[in-house]
Amino acid sequence: MKFAVIVFPGSNCDVDMYHAIKDELGEEVEYVWHTADSLDAFDAILLPGGFSYGDYLRSGAIARFSNVMKAIQKAAGEGKPILGVCNGFQILLEAGLLPGAMRRNNSLKFICRPVTLSVENNETMFTSLYEQGEVLTIPIAHGEGNYYCDEETLQKLVDNRQIIFRYHDENPNGSLENIAGIMNENGNVLGMMPHPERAVDALLGSADGLKLFQSIVKYWRVKHVVTS
Repeated sequence: MKFAVIVFPGSNCDVDMYHAIKDELGEEVEYVWHTADSLDAFDAILLPGGFSYGDYLRSGAIARFSNVMKAIQKAAGEGKPILGVCNGFQILLEAGLLPGAMRRNNSLKFICRPVTLSVENNETMFTSLYEQGEVLTIPIAHGEGNYYCDEETLQKLVDNRQIIFRYHDENPNGSLENIAGIMNENGNVLGMMPHPERAVDALLGSADGLKLFQSIVKYWRVKHVVTS
């Protein structure tokens, strides 16, 4: 399986993401610059955290117009796994690949520390190796992680089981319904504010993020690897 780590000007978690896939997961991975016009060679697409284009206008608002977003839209339509973390989540929202919007943290301060999450849906290509309701320790690092959507959208997220992670012990940013991660209706695009790529080894303080990437590989192998 081959992963792409998309790099925008201002991305700063691309190396962490690359390390998680290459060294901890043991799968193929390449950096892909934001000017790329095709992702056909890749099986899964990862949008890392950071400050794309400086986030000067609004987080992810400029990155959504990057050339590579056309290829990401195409990959999403083909059903490939697409994961956006932190700024990657914000870009997916701005691009309309996920519903809702992101606001500044209620505290108006940048927050960087471990938090606890609960797995709200373990029947997805991103979470199949977790237990339903499992509590994870994953770090956050953001100033705009306050997820918001209107009531109609929220009801759809609930009805379709698109809320994948919620904050468990405390809500660090004021997000609606303690939402920490959601996916699209088709189940192949996931956005989350916590950083699973920073929780892939006990030396980092937690290895709870590794099963997310392993779940993607499991899904891909079941779908694509023919055994006899």
